[in-house]
Amino acid sequence: MAFNWFKKEKRKTAPPEAPAKSDDEAAVASSIDEIAEEAILEPEASIDQAVDAAAAADLEGDVQVPEEEVPPSAGDAPPEKKGKGLFSRLKSGLSKTRKILTTDIDDLFLGKKLVDDDMLENLEELLITADMGVQTTMDIMEKISKKRSRIAGAKELKTVLKEEILAYFDALPAPEPKAAAKPNVVMVVGVNGVGKTTTIGKLAAHESRKGKKVLVAAADTFRAAAIEQIAIWAERAGADIVRHKDNADPAAVAYDGIEAAISRGADIVFVDTAGRLHTKINLMEEIKKIQRSLAKRLPGAPHEVLLVLDATTGQNALSQAKMFNEALGVTGIALTKLDGTAKGGIVVSICSSLNIPLKYIGVGEGVEDLQAFDPKRFVEALF
Repeated sequence: MAFNWFKKEKRKTAPPEAPAKSDDEAAVASSIDEIAEEAILEPEASIDQAVDAAAAADLEGDVQVPEEEVPPSAGDAPPEKKGKGLFSRLKSGLSKTRKILTTDIDDLFLGKKLVDDDMLENLEELLITADMGVQTTMDIMEKISKKRSRIAGAKELKTVLKEEILAYFDALPAPEPKAAAKPNVVMVVGVNGVGKTTTIGKLAAHESRKGKKVLVAAADTFRAAAIEQIAIWAERAGADIVRHKDNADPAAVAYDGIEAAISRGADIVFVDTAGRLHTKINLMEEIKKIQRSLAKRLPGAPHEVLLVLDATTGQNALSQAKMFNEALGVTGIALTKLDGTAKGGIVVSICSSLNIPLKYIGVGEGVEDLQAFDPKRFVEALF
């Protein structure tokens, strides 16, 4: 089926062709791009130092760290979330997408009883708007087009959409059973700002509640305040922590983390890693070095490579997942910040495009807001 809407939008929004740059202008632009990339990887020292000092002082009770740097207590959710069940929080997180897939679909049938070509074209636009991606949307539309004769209203259309979305989740391979390892080593990776450290803290809290002995290896030694932040999470989750000084070799921290976990009888180890821009080959090599260090101390480790993605980045999350998977062999994904600002269609896009299980979704800041991904519950919350 032709993707008419995409072509129309491209014609409408295409900017006028810019004049060719001189060699000097091109060189300046290139330099600016390089500086911008470095700025992503290396935040301003003055800001980092201030956050670092605030996080350290918080441990002594002298300064209140800004809200985004203070993880909630392992047993507490934010006050406004208390009393809400898991499904209610999931529905709240998907409110933006649900409006697109319910109210807007209802509007498609105003004054109509049957599905026509105009309606299908408008539905394409709605699915793209919900961040399901071009290819996934076209696949879904092709299947719906074949079933249009039995779709007599908005309710029937939503039912068909649910069936097609669930089919993507059902097509994912079941995780291969692995021999129980002690300690079980989970290496957590992702680009800057996606919420790796917070995700580790929440997972550590969940495992501690199950009665497991948890250890965290603070191998993000480059970001200011990262070690202090993970230390706060570990303390509140009741987990041990292995840490070195700032700018230490992250592979050495990971190695020592496994050493400590074995000697202390830990059940599970979470290895925090520095945020890496997935397009920087030399930085990806640093993470490979951590992976080799883990395997050197404990054959078979890491037993899981968990990739954390930010739902608000939309389709860019897909390119991140592909690059990290090629480099490290990702075994599971945690999708964070699905809290009302992101569009839930990215979940469908990820599952339809990648052969990697989606294990967790984050729908808020509280510990309980990191949920194990349940496809059926997710689809029900979408509509």
